[in-house]
Amino acid sequence: MPQDLERYSYWLAVLLTPGVGARLAAELLRRFGSPEKIFSASRPELEACGLPGPVAQTVVSRAPLKAAEQELEKVRQLGVQLLAWDEPDYPPLLKQIYDPPVLLYLRGDPAVLSSHGLGIVGSRQPTPYGTQVTERLAEELAGRGLTVVSGLARGIDSAAHRGALKVPGGKTIAVLGCGIDVDYPKENRKLRAQIEANGCLATELPIGIFPAPQNFPVRNRIIAGLSWGVMVVEGGRYSGSLITGRLAMEYNRQVYGVPGNITNPKSNAPNSLIKQGAKLVETWEDVVEELPTPVRSEILERLAATTVAAPAQKALPLEENLSATARAVFGILKVDEALHVDQVVESTELASSDVLAALFELEMKGLIRQLPGKFFLRVLPAGVGSRTA
Repeated sequence: MPQDLERYSYWLAVLLTPGVGARLAAELLRRFGSPEKIFSASRPELEACGLPGPVAQTVVSRAPLKAAEQELEKVRQLGVQLLAWDEPDYPPLLKQIYDPPVLLYLRGDPAVLSSHGLGIVGSRQPTPYGTQVTERLAEELAGRGLTVVSGLARGIDSAAHRGALKVPGGKTIAVLGCGIDVDYPKENRKLRAQIEANGCLATELPIGIFPAPQNFPVRNRIIAGLSWGVMVVEGGRYSGSLITGRLAMEYNRQVYGVPGNITNPKSNAPNSLIKQGAKLVETWEDVVEELPTPVRSEILERLAATTVAAPAQKALPLEENLSATARAVFGILKVDEALHVDQVVESTELASSDVLAALFELEMKGLIRQLPGKFFLRVLPAGVGSRTA
């Protein structure tokens, strides 16, 4: 059923008023009760809520309403959905934070925003190990009924969305640091379409807003706000993933860290959070057991009622199913470090033709992955991500 978009004119006007950020907007709405009453207030009343004089004068002039009409026309043309914080579908968890977005632009199913979310964030340039761990845990958690929330950025975010979408019926939410119409990053175009079809794309930024660096820390509060907990896989000492984890702590949400190699700078964020009290994660059970009791009980009841709780894990066909050459090559490869084909040849002292044949055999059996540039690494073993696998 088409939305009655006219009701959003005043909401858009609040959003588009220069100098009124999310925190001030939330304060104004709590004080006056509705966006219409904000634009009917006097300048002294507005200044009493913390608005600087020039901003209060802009509101009194009602000039933002003209900008809102232009924005509304763009929304109509693009077929975008809007969701204001006075509507029943507005996610209750997000409304609990001290600076919730007053209005969200959406594509996909708005109901997913109120499902049990688990944020997964990390580096834009992850290690191969980080990517595999993220996909595996996201798949396992989505298979248990959690909605994976991330930011559609390169690296760990993309791996989290991909993992959730591997599960039949798996749900995921992508919170964007740009306008809903901006295709960023370009290489995630197909992934973006899959998320829209199996979850939701969301942003508080107006149509056409470019993904500027300052947008992403602000975006991160929405990821934390939509989630019962946030899991950080990889990230540097001053990374956005560390900011998201600390925001989750501020919002009294559970924080999780996947531990990393202490010599790798990308391990700084999760390891630092673990030292500050975040739950160390090795398996999906580590996540579920720290969720609030009602959420945890609902997940466990669902698992008890179904015969297949998650995608079946295939046993790795190891020595008994591999040729001698493939066994030798497999013994050289690693999970956390990709090796170039020349390194494999040098380490095994086998002919290059034999190594290439062995790599092909291993790849066909699902034991290894080939990365761009003829680099190879082991696939994460099936036992990682489940204590009972």
